[in-house]
Amino acid sequence: MRVIIVGAGQVGSSIAQSLASDHDVVVIDTDGERVDELTYSHDVLPIQGDGTELEVLEEAGIADADMLIASTDSDETNIVTCGVAEVLGDAFTIARVKQPQYLRAWERARGAFGVDFMVCTDLLTAKAIVAVIGLPTAHDVDMFADGLVQMTEFEIPTESPVANQTIAEADRFDSLTFAAILRDEEVLIPTGETVIQAGDDLIAIGSPESMRGFSTAVAPQSEGPSDVVIVGGGEIGFQTARLLENRGYKPRLFEHDEERARWLAENLPKTTVLHGDATDQDLLERENVGSADVLVSALDNDQKNLLSTLIAKRMGTDRTVAVVAAADFSSLFEAVGVDVAVSPREVTAEEITRFTRARRAENVAIIDGDRAEVIEVEVDAESVLVDRPIRESMADLPEGVVLGAITRGNDLITPRGDTVVQVGDHVVVFADVDALTEVTEKL
Repeated sequence: MRVIIVGAGQVGSSIAQSLASDHDVVVIDTDGERVDELTYSHDVLPIQGDGTELEVLEEAGIADADMLIASTDSDETNIVTCGVAEVLGDAFTIARVKQPQYLRAWERARGAFGVDFMVCTDLLTAKAIVAVIGLPTAHDVDMFADGLVQMTEFEIPTESPVANQTIAEADRFDSLTFAAILRDEEVLIPTGETVIQAGDDLIAIGSPESMRGFSTAVAPQSEGPSDVVIVGGGEIGFQTARLLENRGYKPRLFEHDEERARWLAENLPKTTVLHGDATDQDLLERENVGSADVLVSALDNDQKNLLSTLIAKRMGTDRTVAVVAAADFSSLFEAVGVDVAVSPREVTAEEITRFTRARRAENVAIIDGDRAEVIEVEVDAESVLVDRPIRESMADLPEGVVLGAITRGNDLITPRGDTVVQVGDHVVVFADVDALTEVTEKL
């Protein structure tokens, strides 16, 4: 597949890196230095120029391209780029936007603006935040099979009762499969005798109910959150509060701009909006932020997000989530005490990459950058799985593959050795990145 990416910032570069090994990738950017860097770092064809210009897209080969991804930092540039691309060829167009109003307009008439698929950064970030809030120690959550199956990445705390248990001892849930353990740089496929260690990232696949049960087993002292504080009433903070309201929460939200705070109060009926600077320790103490179960810092400044979460942690807040604009800082934030760092650029790059991969599968979750994937596939008559017990068919699949769940109609089936997969079943499979191509072909 020939893919043209317009914009070589963090999002565009991340997508290019992910796609370059399997596709012909062309990257366009107006910044000459970025273009030069791409020449050395990725196996792509870099072009310096403006992706909204006819001549530049023609030079990139838009007439023969299968896909165009517009991922600059300008919503308007991305939309115009897709519109120009539509004039010049039949490439499937993807536009990254920050403002949800563009997404809302596009959703009323899909295909509008020449955009075939639109990704909204702020809304995706809010969804990622809300997904991890409900599960203590969860770092990543993705849904499969119309919500019947959930994939969750748990970090195992030092004090967790699950630490030092074997997989067999931790396996107390009917519809849960422990698919993999990420330990340092290794991806381990666990057996019943594998011992779970503190600090491991454990990938589990199963029903949402079992996932909540396992989350409680990992951190029994942490009940589901009831008091959630959001710092920053920008678009991400607003969308996070709105999504939490939809789930029955009544969050508190700090916003320093008085006019914006008034608007938020009018548009978030179940949220208590507080006017003030959330890096002001006196204000946080007066509002008893230390008693909160979760604090989400969604300011538009990384340093302030780090400061407000560390202050909250010091005051006693159980769990903190910080938005981090510079994706490279995510691990640094978590190393100094932030429980979960969410990068809007990383979330967006994963969503676009997920969409490009999903064209060969029903759904995809990308694990820890690009170390592994969880994919959902509808089984057809050509699959190695069909009409055979799983213990037989797994012998035809490469190492590094775990069948995590099966859905048949509206029923979830936890795979066992004697389970027989049928045509039309949906299977949710964990695959190490080295096994991905082979397993996709055989499923």
